[in-house]
Amino acid sequence: MVVKVSNLVKRYGELIALDHFSLQVEEGEIFGLLGPNGSGKTTAINCMLSLLKFSKGEIELFGRTMRPDAYEIKRDIGLVMQNVAVFDELTVQENINYFCGLYVDDRIKCRMLVDEAIQFVGLEDYRKFFPKKLSGGLLRRLNIACGIAHKPKLIFMDEPTVAVDPQSRNNILEGIKALNRDGATVIYTSHYMEEVEQICSRIAIMDKGKIIAIGTRDELKSSIRAGEKITAEILNPLITLADDVARLPHVISADLNDSMLTVKSEQKHNNLTPLLDYFRDKGIAYGRIYCELPTLNDVFLEITGKELRD
Repeated sequence: MVVKVSNLVKRYGELIALDHFSLQVEEGEIFGLLGPNGSGKTTAINCMLSLLKFSKGEIELFGRTMRPDAYEIKRDIGLVMQNVAVFDELTVQENINYFCGLYVDDRIKCRMLVDEAIQFVGLEDYRKFFPKKLSGGLLRRLNIACGIAHKPKLIFMDEPTVAVDPQSRNNILEGIKALNRDGATVIYTSHYMEEVEQICSRIAIMDKGKIIAIGTRDELKSSIRAGEKITAEILNPLITLADDVARLPHVISADLNDSMLTVKSEQKHNNLTPLLDYFRDKGIAYGRIYCELPTLNDVFLEITGKELRD
């Protein structure tokens, strides 16, 4: 067990930021913490790293109690925060060398690790650049290199793709998977469900300082009532269309917004054929129509009644 958190409580005055938060992460996982801004993801990470004091609970990393002075444990940890933390007066190479040197005393080994980190994040052509000269995506890559250059066994990544372009985001996600293949256990927080679905082997959904659901992507999706979602563009909608469709077998809900009809069906039931039969019988013309399987946002919506990005 790499991470074991038991009944963690963190208060800010009257506000309960973490409400009996418990978590276990096995070696070799990319574990996703998914939740909206303010759900407690960053607070949980800061407590696990002993950067924040907490009111109640226990934290073990690598089977040992985590404390502010647990330096031997911290040597095996990498941290990539959502706010870029580098020195503007140092070049790319100097920044990575500084952070790597906090963990590695051997200068020759440190230099080798810095070179590997630069190659890993694709900054070979930017070694002598200062951070202010880098684009947002390159700056994020530098931030990651500073956090992982010392080859940590456990890496915390807190929203590392915030405000980057799609190409940089894909490069970062592929890099995280490569770190995992090389043996690192990763705890990854995000409110972008697509990222978590793409890279995480197991996922916990957080809200209001609690874990409200946990499992693999497929386990989470199969835990809810909602299954297939059908969206159809209606060219001549009837006033009673949504109500009529909602009465079809295995339909959970039907909503008509302008000309777009959205139909949610129960798990393991395909409602496309009955819906098309209804359109034919009623003489309803339609344009685009497509089906979607449930997403993690559907899981969150069913459990909490709100969207992940609300």
